[in-house]
Amino acid sequence: MFPHHREREQPIFSARAHVFQIDPATKRNWIPASKHAVTVSFFYDANRNVYRIISVGGTKAIINCTVTPSMTFTKTSQKFGQWADSRANTVYGLGFATEQQLHQFSEKFKEVKDAARLAREKSQDKELVNTALSIAAPQFSQDLSDELQSPPVMCVNGPEDKLFRSQSADITLSSEKERIKKMLSEGSICEMNLEAELFTLQDSNSKLVAALHEANANVEQWKKQLAAYQEETERLREQVAELETHGGHGPSDLLKDELTQSLEELEALLKAKDEEIHILQSKKAEYHEMEHDRDEAMHRLREMEMRNSDLERRIQNTEQNLSNSLEERDRMDNEIQRAIEILDIKIFDLNDLRQSLVKLIDK
Repeated sequence: MFPHHREREQPIFSARAHVFQIDPATKRNWIPASKHAVTVSFFYDANRNVYRIISVGGTKAIINCTVTPSMTFTKTSQKFGQWADSRANTVYGLGFATEQQLHQFSEKFKEVKDAARLAREKSQDKELVNTALSIAAPQFSQDLSDELQSPPVMCVNGPEDKLFRSQSADITLSSEKERIKKMLSEGSICEMNLEAELFTLQDSNSKLVAALHEANANVEQWKKQLAAYQEETERLREQVAELETHGGHGPSDLLKDELTQSLEELEALLKAKDEEIHILQSKKAEYHEMEHDRDEAMHRLREMEMRNSDLERRIQNTEQNLSNSLEERDRMDNEIQRAIEILDIKIFDLNDLRQSLVKLIDK
């Protein structure tokens, strides 16, 4: 069985990383799946046209994931990435030593995902018998475990815990940055709404100004007509008075009645014009109210711009804190690496010393 698996599946890419799994209880915290960096490999099954991600720690399979077209590898920091496996109902996280290793793994993940998508599309075009093939991965063999297992690297628990805490702090800072960006986006939306409201007020203001100018022009014209009517009225009254002084009757009475009727019509027209003038004056008051609303909108817009400036400063401070945290984490990574190298040297020296003691005892 094992030789058969070795002939069927071939490794196509490998990288070393610290493996984490999401806490099934909280779905937020990471649980280390390996005490040290292990080999994470992509395998290809030519017979079934299936891609798998496999990682082994000792004799235990830490990762045994079949790649599907729906999977997505997400970079959450400069050296950390994750993806979800719906079949295993978990989320895997990988912490790499360098950003370049993370980039290489991410690109390979995209290539394998695209290849899996093409393989699925080809398999759907084949005979219906091929759709009955299972995409579940077989049990990982002991021979493959021997090939993938690498020599354990000694690690001090203290620096490893510091590395994990630094990654948690990195995630916290990233979430804070996303929250502030969301606040800034909401502020921008409010600013856009205020600008739209200001545009509407300005449009209404321009219409009212045009109507006011037209009304003022009409008022001037009506004033001229009113003065002409008043002059005509005075002239008619003088004619009536002149006719009365002559003491005539008959046709003069008829003329008097006509003049009186014309005078009443002119007074009614004058009253109507006065009412129109009052209406235009009330519209002028509404225009002043619109100007007041526009000033308030401008004030709110300035306040929103000040708020956006404050949010931008907070984002800059958060980005600076994030940069400082990343630099501190890189420094801790270097210290951990140096500690690991020193421990390797000490272990090598102790091994030489042990062999020397054994030789001395044998003699």
